[in-house]
Amino acid sequence: MASHSGGRMAQFLNSRWLVFVASMWLQSCAGIGYLFGSISPAIKSSLGYNQKQIARLGVAKDLGDCVGFLAGSLCEILPTWAVISIGAIKNFIGYGWLWLIVTHRVPTVPLWVICLLIFVGTNGETYFNTAALVSCVQNFPKNRGPIVGILKGFAGLSGAILSQIYALVFAPDKAAMIYMIAVGPTIVAIGLMFIVRPVGGHRQVNASDGSSFTFVYSICLILAAYLMGVMLLEDLVDLRRSIVTVFTILLFLLLLAPIVIPLTMSCYLNPGSDIKENLLPQAQEESSKAGQSSNINEVILSEVEDEKPREVDLLPALEREKRIAHLQARLFQAAADGAVRVKRRKGPRRGEDFTLTQALIKADFWLLWFSLLLGSGSGLTVIDNLGQMSQSLGYDNTHIFVSMISIWNFLGRVGGGYFSEIVVKEYAYPRPVALAVSQVIMAIGHFSVAMAFPGAMYIGTLLIGLGYGAHWAIVPAAASELFGLKNFGALYNFLTLANPAGSLVFSGLIASTIYDHEAEKQAQIHHHPRGSLAILGRMTLGILNVEDSLKCVGAVCFFVTLIIMSGLCILAVMLSMILVYRTKTVYANLYGKARS
Repeated sequence: MASHSGGRMAQFLNSRWLVFVASMWLQSCAGIGYLFGSISPAIKSSLGYNQKQIARLGVAKDLGDCVGFLAGSLCEILPTWAVISIGAIKNFIGYGWLWLIVTHRVPTVPLWVICLLIFVGTNGETYFNTAALVSCVQNFPKNRGPIVGILKGFAGLSGAILSQIYALVFAPDKAAMIYMIAVGPTIVAIGLMFIVRPVGGHRQVNASDGSSFTFVYSICLILAAYLMGVMLLEDLVDLRRSIVTVFTILLFLLLLAPIVIPLTMSCYLNPGSDIKENLLPQAQEESSKAGQSSNINEVILSEVEDEKPREVDLLPALEREKRIAHLQARLFQAAADGAVRVKRRKGPRRGEDFTLTQALIKADFWLLWFSLLLGSGSGLTVIDNLGQMSQSLGYDNTHIFVSMISIWNFLGRVGGGYFSEIVVKEYAYPRPVALAVSQVIMAIGHFSVAMAFPGAMYIGTLLIGLGYGAHWAIVPAAASELFGLKNFGALYNFLTLANPAGSLVFSGLIASTIYDHEAEKQAQIHHHPRGSLAILGRMTLGILNVEDSLKCVGAVCFFVTLIIMSGLCILAVMLSMILVYRTKTVYANLYGKARS
């Protein structure tokens, strides 16, 4: 009896579903960068910064959020728990020190030191992201879209989760949110660092996996709807503290609900019923087998890929195999007779395992990177400036939009993973087509906010949040399909560099420059003797007091910026569709056979 219960416990602790659930919890604290819109007003007022200085802090945050080279490299040589612990230490030091400075518990430091602290603190989440994604993608190699979408979704939802905890424990102390960011994720990461790890999950497939994913998706939708309802209620009604406490307890119960999956599996399923799942896609597995054959065979098989007509890949599986076998036999005979010279294969083909260096010389990799830069960079510009953007349009409670875009971001990631998986598995069509759809949605969202009609902020945050979130479910899954799983950590962390690159140009240069220019124009109008009394009354506190920074009021503050962002999203759509055209054959090979 004791050995039986011990076996069940071992099965539970080594369950890939336990790792997945723990990774969801870790990711729910790994999106602290999305709270920058909530903490930036506290930093701005406490340290007396202007909008351009806040934009520089935003770029530092984005760099910290996305520069994960070290995390990706360490993930290949260190155990997962060590990678997570490094991230926890960096998060605690960076944001802990920032909180001490903002609350004037330590002397004020120059702007570049604040940038460095925000970079270090936010960089901790790259270690959480890398550890969770690499572990779960290896444990669920045939479910990359849903896995990446759900994990990245919880990272996007972390802003709303932490905002709810803040509302219960710390509100209305704005600076206390920085303290919560420093302490909360650190505690969660330390508690989970020995659970999140690869556990040979490709050997743990069973018939209940489909229903388990359905249950997780249901929890995601319920969680998003619940948070949205709670936030709207808190914004419209002044709730008593006891009611906020009940809402927060229900939130934690929803977050804990997925643990029933590994518990049920360890209690009721027979360990021997697991089915081994291929760790590599079929095309990669075939290439590995080919590599074990003689050298001349490998070279000729490579030649077949170059010589076969493109329409062969679109034929039914049986007919395609006959045509390829016929062409292969002719090449073997021609090579034996010396009639053809077979060229040596140089490097892997798309769908096989690439190193980062090999991927960097491929046009498809750069198409994916620049499409991500334009799409996610424009979305991140809105997220980073959401506080000032909503204030300029006359909204007082800016945190409601920060929380709302966090929820839409979450649903975009979950939905992007789900629908892109349908595209590849049901139709064997390239996953980047879903990326193009998300960028069209973002372009409409940017344009809606620019028009500033009544309710535009609500519609804009919905569309931009959905589109931005979908990027982070689709791009990592597409990268793993086109360039392999072996070096996925390094490839993923290089792709994430598109985020700070876009933020540097779009937010640090374009948005902040236009905002300060419009604020200065309004200041000059204020000082003009014919300036209206209404403008005078609204601008006196924001402009005449030299201790306050310039403030811009009205849709004009971000109109030009948002129109530019909308145009960049359209350009991103074009790049994504070029990538779709170039990778049709790859996806037909990866998923066409299974579909047949």
